[in-house]
Amino acid sequence: MCGIAGFVSANPPPGAEAVLRRMMSVIEHRGPDAHGTYMDTHAFLGHQRLSIVDLTTGQQPMTNEDRTCWVVYNGEIFNHAELRPVLEARGHRYTTRSDTEAILHAWEEYGPDSVTRFNGMFAYVVWDTRRRHLYCARDRHGIKPFYYYWDGKHFAFASEIKALLEFPFVSAQCNEEALSEYLTFGYVSSEETLFHGIRKLMPAHYLELEWRDGRFEMSTAQYWETPLFKDPLRIDKEEAIRECRQRFEKAVESRLMSDVPLGVFLSGGVDSSAVTAVIRRQFDGPLKSFAVGYKEREYAELSWARQAATAIGTEHHEVVIGFDDYFGSLPKLVWHEDEPICFPASIPLYFVSELAAREVKVVLTGEGSDELFAGYERYRYHLINEHALKYYRFLPGPVTRAIRSLVSKTPSLSLRRKLEHTFLFRTPDVDSLYLDNFYCGFPGSQLLDMARTPLLRHASPYRTFHSAWSVEPQQSTLSRLLFSDHKTYLIELLMKQDQMSMAASIESRVPFLDHTFVEFAMRLPDHLKLPSGGKHIFKKAVEDLLPRDIVYRPKMGFPTPLRAWLGEGRAGFLHKYLCDPQGLVAEYLDVSKLAGILESHRNRTEDATDRIWRLLNLQVWGDLFLTGRTTPWMGSEFSRSIVEQARVPQPAGT
Repeated sequence: MCGIAGFVSANPPPGAEAVLRRMMSVIEHRGPDAHGTYMDTHAFLGHQRLSIVDLTTGQQPMTNEDRTCWVVYNGEIFNHAELRPVLEARGHRYTTRSDTEAILHAWEEYGPDSVTRFNGMFAYVVWDTRRRHLYCARDRHGIKPFYYYWDGKHFAFASEIKALLEFPFVSAQCNEEALSEYLTFGYVSSEETLFHGIRKLMPAHYLELEWRDGRFEMSTAQYWETPLFKDPLRIDKEEAIRECRQRFEKAVESRLMSDVPLGVFLSGGVDSSAVTAVIRRQFDGPLKSFAVGYKEREYAELSWARQAATAIGTEHHEVVIGFDDYFGSLPKLVWHEDEPICFPASIPLYFVSELAAREVKVVLTGEGSDELFAGYERYRYHLINEHALKYYRFLPGPVTRAIRSLVSKTPSLSLRRKLEHTFLFRTPDVDSLYLDNFYCGFPGSQLLDMARTPLLRHASPYRTFHSAWSVEPQQSTLSRLLFSDHKTYLIELLMKQDQMSMAASIESRVPFLDHTFVEFAMRLPDHLKLPSGGKHIFKKAVEDLLPRDIVYRPKMGFPTPLRAWLGEGRAGFLHKYLCDPQGLVAEYLDVSKLAGILESHRNRTEDATDRIWRLLNLQVWGDLFLTGRTTPWMGSEFSRSIVEQARVPQPAGT
């Protein structure tokens, strides 16, 4: 696991070497063990290394036999040992044991198609000096990040956005066209980012920069697609259970490749527990597991993690955090994330990563299972609502309006919230029944009422989801939901996993997203997924590995005490900070109306947790990267240093 950064240009900026070193320095946390550079007339490549495999000869940038191709790379190629004899038989000479070298030789042998040979998590750049050709690729699911800037003359890339902000032709400006999607979902799911001019290379895509007629031209292409249920597996239940188990074990075992200590994040849920149980079978010595919880016991899963650790036999470690830890770390972690933090669970993920980094350099996690096997409750609820609406919509309008009026007067906020998520308040379209129901932070027209700019009033935040949802309209609802979440929600989930673990300089691996396992799971029939509260076939496949109450316990989804915290008196400084007329939020939203939302949350007449969280993160992000303000909340020496690091020079011109 590493950090990469660099640029290619027909006319590199003045002081290009110093520019490259600044880009590398801000992502040193991704690779504190070593660094390296390659520079020539057009290409400037940098690498920060976190040494995992081939500790002595795996330094980067790495070159081929005749020094005509150079690579910088972040990630792991788990099948590199299988590729080596094939490439050696074709005449390629290896000088290291590193998986990095497989990328070079595969590029020489297969060209752009080489990426399809790899099983792993990766983002890499190959520079071919003979052709003045740059090739960039990202893994199939977007486990490893790749950001870039291209203005037609200058191309810059990096593992994190903050490195691109050191490139003199890039300035930190808000991408206003992406704001509505962020406020709706908490993330930007397309190739756009919240920074104007900075894009993501999408999962399963490669990018090429080719030299033609004295200038570089850029193109992108997709090399793999998440399978839909349109080509279902013809398989009975018992055969599916056996194959699921075999494929899962193979995926986990392949991700044990490491020359450094390795551990596991263990929440006590079925996913992380199953991963831990398979690893335990491969380890002769002690296996270290790590968990995080809250001081508020009702939100803690630590008892489940301890139970799983005892049953499997791990050396277990825990960290407990509270209100001050959580909000005190937010500015630092928004800086690491580069964009507003979408998931409240990102904060504890950082703390458990920091804990693990004291003992190991690599951890395996359970991310990705829910999007494969329909583990989220929202899938089941959506199908129930969809079915009920077929009959409910025939009731007369006065009857349905009376029902809604009765629900709106229910004194219990918890009951009212649950009923508002049912068919009683929904229309049959996917926007109302799924997106507004389970994702949208601002209900109804609230965002329109608060917006101060036309872009927020007229943008289409559901565009990326709709494009995925419409790919195969004749397929089952569940299949389309899983596919669409793979193309949107999962990408952001993986960014959380990468950025929070790398903030602690630790590598995280996600065996559920082995692409061959994904291809199997996504093609399983719906009826093998949803029974037993979701993940039916997977639970059956691992029943003998774990205690039954762990396999079949209700999913908690790593809850946080955020709703309660934001309603407490001690959160008053956050509310004041949010309504600051000098902040970024006030530039786009009416803060007088925001004050009303905050008051309703404090009074427990409304649950505005998602809205407050998204606006709070937007405000922090704006101060860190755009305004450079040091607010009372960020008054500590550390927070001031973060603000200073986030400030970047204005563009030097084109």
